[in-house]
Amino acid sequence: MQSFLAIGSLLATAVFTHAAPSSLFPRAILKPTEDPFYQPPTDLGSLQPGEIIRSRTTPGPIGAAQQYTSINIQTSYQLLYRTTDALGNASAAAVTIIIPHNPSYDKVLAYQTAYDSSDPNCSPSYTLQQKSNETTYDPLFMAAALEKGWIVSTSDYEGLEAQYVAGLVAGYATLDSVRATLASGSVTGVSSNATYALWGYSGGALASEWALELQPSYAPELKFAGAALGGLTPNVTTVLQHVNKSIFAYQAFAGINGIAKAYPNVSDYVAQTLIPEKAAEYHAINFQCTNDTNAQNRLDFQDISTYFKGGFAALNDPIPQSVITYGASMGFRATPQAPLYVYKAIGDEISPVADTDALVSKYCAAGATIQYARNAVGEHVAEAILGSGGAFGFLMDRFEGKAVTPGCVTENVAVSSLDVSSFEGFGTELLAVLAVLLLQPLGPRSLQGI
Repeated sequence: MQSFLAIGSLLATAVFTHAAPSSLFPRAILKPTEDPFYQPPTDLGSLQPGEIIRSRTTPGPIGAAQQYTSINIQTSYQLLYRTTDALGNASAAAVTIIIPHNPSYDKVLAYQTAYDSSDPNCSPSYTLQQKSNETTYDPLFMAAALEKGWIVSTSDYEGLEAQYVAGLVAGYATLDSVRATLASGSVTGVSSNATYALWGYSGGALASEWALELQPSYAPELKFAGAALGGLTPNVTTVLQHVNKSIFAYQAFAGINGIAKAYPNVSDYVAQTLIPEKAAEYHAINFQCTNDTNAQNRLDFQDISTYFKGGFAALNDPIPQSVITYGASMGFRATPQAPLYVYKAIGDEISPVADTDALVSKYCAAGATIQYARNAVGEHVAEAILGSGGAFGFLMDRFEGKAVTPGCVTENVAVSSLDVSSFEGFGTELLAVLAVLLLQPLGPRSLQGI
């Protein structure tokens, strides 16, 4: 266990080390709300889900950590593609495709970031770029996949309007991003017959999990080799209760704003019940990213119920609750067909572990194949790092074609599973992070001669 703690500590240091302020870099790329690339065509409804609308190389290099440097890759692309909104209408979303040095074009990791924002200008296709002046740590997790030579795709799964927490939107957009990536060979070189898997933590796990629930009906042709889901938030109601009046209170504001964007009846209901004097402060979250410390500090320990007439009773009204149950809570659709690695901190203060326990039990009873690691160490944020070694080890096994034993196994761990895959996963992550910090090329090293 000490080895895992040491590796986890090094990863945490790399992820959270103070670096040059992003304000030192001039803004040189357009925000999504200002960029014509993101404008869908008028004939969007005539396109098929996952069909590519347009493509380009990313306007700026992919940044790392606090954007003081870029990751050393071969190239990166953006695709705008057709997807489906929460009401079944045609919509559009963007996906970023990152190509490492010496890539394996037949291996694609669809990595969903936890951008957790109702601001479209916080979408990863923008914030991942160094010149966006935004802070994102996801490239440090993606680096391990790139180091293995895998293609990494990461979608703006909240759609063009940033409909955060809207599960249908996230699931459809994630599935269609994989369709678009597999169809992008003439642009990106990705093989249409590639092996592909999903990975996401917290908000990224929300999108990945919804994709797995919707896949049998919405994208039956997709066959995922596996999926790693960390920090799941199966029950939105309990999440609201846990983040309210905490340092994560901003998540409640962003979540309700995001759902309201996806469902006009919720938007109308919020407008009717919102206290007028607090409306401006409530809606301000629509212009702030989750890594905006000023926004977080302003909303720290806020009680969202005080923003609505009737308090929490307003949020428990049948209108928002019906949408939360139908369009934001997990486990009400199909059982995931791909083998899963689920990791969760028992002390998760955002979403109680009991909710994930119940979801896993439900899926296992329906015949799913799940390896579930319940971590006695840490909480929600720490588990993103501590559980990542086991998750990446699981993904390596899937891309290597190793057999999966059907059925479910639940393990209570201290930091991570004590197996070879977890050690290899942590080791690969550490080497990749060091490569990023040392500006070394990301890709299979035996092929690079470095």
